[in-house]
Amino acid sequence: MIQDKPIRKNSNVNGGREKTRPLSGRLQKALKLLLPYLLILPTFAFVGTFTFWPTINAAILSTFSPPLTAKDKTVFVGLQNYRDLFDQNTIIGREDRFPRVMENTLLFVAVTVPVRVILGFLLAVLLNISIRGTVLYRSAVFYPVLLPGIGAAALWAYMFADNFGLINYLLHFAKLPSIGWTRDALWALPAIMIVVIWNSSGYTMIFYLAGMQQISNELYEAAQLDGASAFQRMRYITIPLVSGTTLFILITTGIGAFLSAEPQFVLGRGGPNNHSNMILYFIIQRFIVPGNFGYANALTILLLGMLLVFTAFNFIVIERRAHYE
Repeated sequence: MIQDKPIRKNSNVNGGREKTRPLSGRLQKALKLLLPYLLILPTFAFVGTFTFWPTINAAILSTFSPPLTAKDKTVFVGLQNYRDLFDQNTIIGREDRFPRVMENTLLFVAVTVPVRVILGFLLAVLLNISIRGTVLYRSAVFYPVLLPGIGAAALWAYMFADNFGLINYLLHFAKLPSIGWTRDALWALPAIMIVVIWNSSGYTMIFYLAGMQQISNELYEAAQLDGASAFQRMRYITIPLVSGTTLFILITTGIGAFLSAEPQFVLGRGGPNNHSNMILYFIIQRFIVPGNFGYANALTILLLGMLLVFTAFNFIVIERRAHYE
């Protein structure tokens, strides 16, 4: 009598399946962990190639003194290039060189950034009102932003011209003495401030306008019913609710002010005697001179440090009070 043998399950197949499932789960888990890093890898490579490495390279080169002739050798000087910037006994550390440029840069940032923020805010308040022709007014205020820095400076160079410039013509018409805007040490830097403020106030205006249009009208109506004046509504509603926009504008306009170079190139090349020069254009001038290559790299690292401190200060002081809803 033939006995039926019990059918055995293929242990190898089951075992293989049991082994395959955990392996597949591990792969999926590993891919999930690696996917975010793979996605940011191109960006990280780009930033590392064009930001981190140039910064590291500039920091290294700032500790060397470049050769003046083909026979000379590059000499390691440590932090001497940085010391020379603040040493009045060196050529670059004289009062009319880096100290004056540094003073101009800080004064330029301290004046133009608050003016652009306040002017952009006030323009946004005026243009946020629903009146006939608002689109035309907004376009007129924003139009200078579309001009490149070189173009805006060239336009104002014509207006600042001594003999045929529009501004001096108006001063002559008003029986006032003409001004050598790009030649006078007193007016050279204010002339550049005027160009930058005119060229970029529309930029701050458009961001403030976008922020104000996100504020609910019910808040203003409730405040008006409670007897709040227009100034009180602006102080207690508008300004706090656009504080996040203010932080963004402060950082971007501040960085742009530190990196201003086009107006200096067009309006007097930083003259007279560095009275209108600022740090970025001063760095460009140093790169042209072979013996100042170490100073140029030191100035670059110093500028990056200033930008870092400025940005960190704004985040620490304003970020806590900023409103993003």
